[in-house]
Amino acid sequence: MSTRSDIALRLGAAPLFARCNKGDLRIVARHAERVALPEGSVVVCQGEPGKAFYLLLTGTARVERDGVLVTRLGPGDCFGELALLDPAPRAATVTLESPGELAVLGARMFSVLLRELPALSGAMLAALARRARDGGAVHIE
Repeated sequence: MSTRSDIALRLGAAPLFARCNKGDLRIVARHAERVALPEGSVVVCQGEPGKAFYLLLTGTARVERDGVLVTRLGPGDCFGELALLDPAPRAATVTLESPGELAVLGARMFSVLLRELPALSGAMLAALARRARDGGAVHIE
């Protein structure tokens, strides 16, 4: 199972957390719950409300929208942040293709961290701006 230091390193490599300093990353990692799931586990389901943010630590996952494969995810990929910012239902289903471990931040903690860590808020705004500029490129809230 990944350590808090491993989680902080993985977070630092994700674009969403690129503006965060090491102290910020340690804070986020400290509040993340580590969850190990078997192959075939549905992490988020299209149409359901967003309840958490996820960082894939190990394993692979597939992202499907309306039953059609949109993309695949691997270690270091994040998903779920948009559904926590906007109460719209999840836009896609994410299913593990292999056993995997995830770092999970619940909606309440994610909201607290956005308020308390200006770098995270700034990175979130930058990520949303990139998506808007790219014409709403594939996202998997």
